[in-house]
Amino acid sequence: MRKAKNFGKRTPFLCILFLSQLINVIMAIETPEYRILKTEGKFQIREYDSILIAKTRVVNDYKEATVAGFRRIANYIFGGNKKQLSIAMTAPVITDVPNTEGIYEILFVMPKEHTFSSLPIPNDKEVKIENYYLGKTVVITFGGWATKSRTKYYKKQLEKFLRKNELVTKSDFLVAQYNSPWALPPFRKNEVMVSIK
Repeated sequence: MRKAKNFGKRTPFLCILFLSQLINVIMAIETPEYRILKTEGKFQIREYDSILIAKTRVVNDYKEATVAGFRRIANYIFGGNKKQLSIAMTAPVITDVPNTEGIYEILFVMPKEHTFSSLPIPNDKEVKIENYYLGKTVVITFGGWATKSRTKYYKKQLEKFLRKNELVTKSDFLVAQYNSPWALPPFRKNEVMVSIK
């Protein structure tokens, strides 16, 4: 009985240890490089170089579109291409923020080891490969799930920051999700971002 009780006491510690290891694995996934130009609380102004992406467009509600787009591009990187090549997963997965049109583009950033010419042609004609330039970008970071309501909330916070600093946008607002679907809310990282002039 004493051993069982001790094991019970150690269980939370073991769970925390497991989660910390899982986070380390998640954080080790390749992400786009950028230079930080300014930091103010949860806000950052960054400068991104051009990145190579696989993207698709889905007409649906925000949540359903994100899931459908994720699966479509995941199929491409897991071998659904003319070379049957497996391509490493990166982070974040980038999507348009919730909108009234119900049209969403979902983007996967391709690993830096690949070039436009080296990436295989997707089997699915709805998946496109292209160079993508974020450039100077304003970002707000938040945790938990990037639900429709929470994403809208942080978009409004980002809009306030833009007005306060008299910054002019030159793209649509995007939401970037860095974690796998099974990562717990306290350990999730998301961003709402927009390119500026």
